[in-house]
Amino acid sequence: MNFLPSGICFFLSAATCWLTAKVDASWWYMGTLGSQVMCDNIPGLVNKQRQLCRQHPKVMQAIGAGMKEWISECQHQFRNHRWNCNTTARDHNLFGRLLLRGSREVAFVYAISSAGVVYTLARACSQGDLDNCSCDPTKKGSSRDSKGSFDWGGCSDHVEHAIHFSQIFVDAKERKERDARALMNLHNNRAGRKAVKRFMTLQCKCHGVSGSCSVRTCWQAMADFRRTGDHLRRRYNGAVQVAVNQYGTGFTAAHTHFKRPSKNDLVYLEDSPDYCIRDPQSGSMGTAGRLCSRASRGSDGCEVMCCGRGYDTARVSRTTKCECKFHWCCAVRCRDCQQLVDEFTCKSQT
Repeated sequence: MNFLPSGICFFLSAATCWLTAKVDASWWYMGTLGSQVMCDNIPGLVNKQRQLCRQHPKVMQAIGAGMKEWISECQHQFRNHRWNCNTTARDHNLFGRLLLRGSREVAFVYAISSAGVVYTLARACSQGDLDNCSCDPTKKGSSRDSKGSFDWGGCSDHVEHAIHFSQIFVDAKERKERDARALMNLHNNRAGRKAVKRFMTLQCKCHGVSGSCSVRTCWQAMADFRRTGDHLRRRYNGAVQVAVNQYGTGFTAAHTHFKRPSKNDLVYLEDSPDYCIRDPQSGSMGTAGRLCSRASRGSDGCEVMCCGRGYDTARVSRTTKCECKFHWCCAVRCRDCQQLVDEFTCKSQT
């Protein structure tokens, strides 16, 4: 699986790719230009995005630094499926022609990238990395929850600020287009942002004699990004195929037996390719050479993963930890052991 190179060269990353259906007009192009690239030279940006880029270079840098995190999460969620969120570094937008189709997978990519922007910016605010934001200023004074009263303290993640900035920047081009694909992208962008907010948790520290917790200091914190990824993966499973309504302002279910999508659902317009064979026209990388499980009957099983083409078997040596012993105090020491295992990979198309 391929990852983006890290660093400032992706400082526009988590926004503009999703803002265009043109494969050759994407923010990913700036990855080939180096860290000195100016906002005016990045193809695919609308005027609003260029303006924000010039005004907030540190924010753009933070967005770029967070790229690897949400792409890694996408690849984790689909690691055992035919489409595994693979990226192609040679393409300006990393996902190639996949983005031209309004599929269920593209819906997930828009949602997870939008969520990644919110998560990255809120974390950067809390860590003091940005000049225009910090901790949530509304979390002051006292409040109550099911356990009683508490005082706001610490540093609450300023998710509302991150959502607001992400909405202005990420959605800018779609708000100009307003066609079916733009409406799809806007909906999934919003679902991704809402997913981050959904898992905000109240964390508290107790004060009092012998830890009696007579006084609590609390703050709002984002959950680990894995929870957002898990949630959006479930939404992918239940994504709703839609068509634009007669007014061109929203969606209706594409089939009468489908439910009407909620704001939290992912929506898509077109059926997905099967991703079995490499097809540059659809953006499918195929499954030739992919690892599979001979024993599994699920999506990671060789029968499903290899699309009936069969699989090759190779015996490989793996290094594992063995004979682990606990030593006082406090360490666990293990030996490195070599183990021969069978590895199964999908055959190429004949």
